[in-house]
Amino acid sequence: MFYRGYGDGADGREMGSKRQRLVPPYDQGPSFYGAPSSSFIYGAPPYAYVGQPPPFPVVRLRGLPFDCTETDVAEFFRGLDIVDVLFVHKGGKFSGEAFCVLGYPLQVDFALQKNRQNIGRRYVEVFRSKRQEYYKAIANEVSGGSPRRSVPRSKSYDEEKESAEHTGVLRLRGLPFSAGKDDIMEFFKDFVLSEESIHITMNSEGRPTGEAFVEFANAEDSKAAMTKDRMTLGRRYIELFPSSVEELEEAISRGR
Repeated sequence: MFYRGYGDGADGREMGSKRQRLVPPYDQGPSFYGAPSSSFIYGAPPYAYVGQPPPFPVVRLRGLPFDCTETDVAEFFRGLDIVDVLFVHKGGKFSGEAFCVLGYPLQVDFALQKNRQNIGRRYVEVFRSKRQEYYKAIANEVSGGSPRRSVPRSKSYDEEKESAEHTGVLRLRGLPFSAGKDDIMEFFKDFVLSEESIHITMNSEGRPTGEAFVEFANAEDSKAAMTKDRMTLGRRYIELFPSSVEELEEAISRGR
């Protein structure tokens, strides 16, 4: 896996079974986040660490807005390679904390320079963290610490979705940053889709936003596909929303 050889006392290959959002290894070609050479502006290749394994590249954030999204965190660390964003929940509620895994160890130093800078109106604290702390947070999420598994949506929220008009287009939210069109086709394997009918949205930097739009054959199919709402792709909980061609085109144009 991506972090083969990193320190903190664990083999990086464990990552595959714990968190399926990670991008392919940089020694196997470009990832969603560009070729490794683009990252060397902010970091250094693994062999910069002489005589010792490089540390696991993760930072912890505190004081995040309670409506914060993965896209907000990616924008906050613009220019760095974001491999994973894991929000921390306590008692079924978002705690305002998150872990952010970066592409290269030396990018941690650049991430720390964002300490006490703002996301929205909230200043955010950025700390060094460790692999073990990140894994512990993953375990808590899997065991039910996240409201995605323990707190149901309000009835009015569900009713709003059910009453929405279907045009044959669905918007997906919460996708792994590493998800491709083939993953989405597998998610909707009971429906006939082509790669051309799937649109993964990008931000202004050309990075995935965690959202996508899917064009179904007709409105009946998109309505039937809503049964997949809140099911998982990999380890991620996916939300589905009735959408339209107009919203799809607007989202695509924002990423150009």
